[in-house]
Amino acid sequence: MNINFQIDNEKFRYDAYQIVKIFYPYDEITFGKDNPDYRIGIRDDKISIVHADAYWEYPLNENKSIKEQLKTAVYQYFSGILGINHPWGTLVGIRPTKIAALLIEQGLNKEEIISFYNEHYLTSEEKALLCIEVAQNEKKFLKQDRDKISIYVGMPFCPTRCAYCSFASNSIAGRGKLVQSYLEALKYEIDNMSQYLNEKGICVQNIYFGGGTPTSVSSEEFKDLMEKIHDAFMTDNDIVEFTVEAGRPDSINEEKLSAMLEFGVTRISINPQSMNDETLKKIGRIHTVEDVREKFHLARSMGFKNINMDIIVGLPGEGIAEVENTCREILKLEPESITVHGMSIKRASRLHEMLLNNEYTTGGLGIAELNSMFDMTRDTAESLDMVPYYLYRQKNMIGSMENIGYARKGYECAYNVKIMEENQVIVALGADAVTKVVFPEENRIERYANLKEVSEYVTRINEQINGKIELLNTLYGD
Repeated sequence: MNINFQIDNEKFRYDAYQIVKIFYPYDEITFGKDNPDYRIGIRDDKISIVHADAYWEYPLNENKSIKEQLKTAVYQYFSGILGINHPWGTLVGIRPTKIAALLIEQGLNKEEIISFYNEHYLTSEEKALLCIEVAQNEKKFLKQDRDKISIYVGMPFCPTRCAYCSFASNSIAGRGKLVQSYLEALKYEIDNMSQYLNEKGICVQNIYFGGGTPTSVSSEEFKDLMEKIHDAFMTDNDIVEFTVEAGRPDSINEEKLSAMLEFGVTRISINPQSMNDETLKKIGRIHTVEDVREKFHLARSMGFKNINMDIIVGLPGEGIAEVENTCREILKLEPESITVHGMSIKRASRLHEMLLNNEYTTGGLGIAELNSMFDMTRDTAESLDMVPYYLYRQKNMIGSMENIGYARKGYECAYNVKIMEENQVIVALGADAVTKVVFPEENRIERYANLKEVSEYVTRINEQINGKIELLNTLYGD
């Protein structure tokens, strides 16, 4: 469905768009003067919204900005006509915990922070308390040192592509030559960046090997790459953590787990997303719930003491009963951390195409039901003695919810906090990997993105290495 708006002041168009998208995440929102469905008026003393013959207005407060009040007005209008209250209110930013962290630093108490979130963003007390808790738990990871960085290594291949995925990942089947050329280019990039960091005396603290699915390549290819990462970044550094997102159970075997242990991996992820076989089929995963259990127990028996598991709330066909079953099964396995993702329907995903073609609906999940499902995941985390330690949000999430990481004390992923709070340099290697250079004195971040297409990444590898070094030199000097 297309919904067309007319707004008096064009500079506030995106602000109105963001709020309308909370209520209509899968519809096309446009702004134009011809035949608008809604007309938003902005005057000195009020904001008005006209739809058909109905007129609605919001009185302005001279002590608040027009931008903030426009968001509040648009939110209250659609909340009223649709009878929906989103727990995050008008807060649409990716990192809502930054607000709590700043207010804590300014000396505000819990009640004052809750009041601030509600007054400025209409955020519920529950979500404000969650932000406060995460801000307090992540603080110990946020000490800055310009000469200590994290490394990200990306593998853009998966056994199959999940219906909800929009990453630059490719099904690995039938791509032997492309995989080989990619691995050679990646190892070349690793060597060059390792040499640069050693010459500059820069210390690597954390390594995160993600994707895609790092374990989607063969056992021999995986071991070779693990050795390369170890020799390049671990030999002369005091590594705090080394995470491998093993991810898909169907790509994990004893040989790959042995390689992880041999080359110093401290944390792995085994990600079911759901512990319901019917759902796994719907989203395009070729493993079963029993495969998850089997690979989890294998990793545990081999000595892995820090295992994370990802789950998604809002998957196709899943309601309270299915999420309850997933939580029950996760509880039996007793991982050290779980990451709960709210379902986000991304434009580049197959799920978005299915939605447009009426092949899939969101199942009519209401806010109350989604809240109950998220409450179940939190209860599961608390039963496993976990606390929330990082949080972020995405666009087009069902119910405008959040992604949140829970962990037992001492088992948090420092890299996750660093990448979300953007307070450390991240040198990222591989196709579509984004290097972030943090300038703390200037409160500024500069980025360099590697090419997304694997073939382009391979053929232009020197260009990307040089571009990354050029950016890093702006902080560390030529």
